[in-house]
Amino acid sequence: MSFVNEFKSFIMRGNVVDLAVGVVIGTAFGKIVSSLVDSIIMPVVGFLVSGVNISDLAFNTSTIPGAPSVLIPYGKFAQSCVDFLIVAFVIFMVVKTMAHFMPKPKPAPKGPSAEELLTQIRDLLKKKK
Repeated sequence: MSFVNEFKSFIMRGNVVDLAVGVVIGTAFGKIVSSLVDSIIMPVVGFLVSGVNISDLAFNTSTIPGAPSVLIPYGKFAQSCVDFLIVAFVIFMVVKTMAHFMPKPKPAPKGPSAEELLTQIRDLLKKKK
């Protein structure tokens, strides 16, 4: 099989296409959630904590005597954590909802136990003798 044909068969597999669709939808969903957090949730949180913009919070090392001036923007990290928690919660809810609507697997038909099968084999062997 040539390299091009092998690549084509790899790309056309169902799970590769599903993964690509999932990545694209996940990226778009991430942007929506980031916009939700930036525009709605964090301003409300900032209002609740006396008007502080969480994403602007930072620690400046220039307040430490003798230390070089370095800005550590921990507010952006906090905002990213909120983004992650919202995305994780929504994905959890989607998976939970999908699992609720998926058909339940039917239990396997109950057959004879191993002991019953061995008893039948023993009885058949006795009849042959």
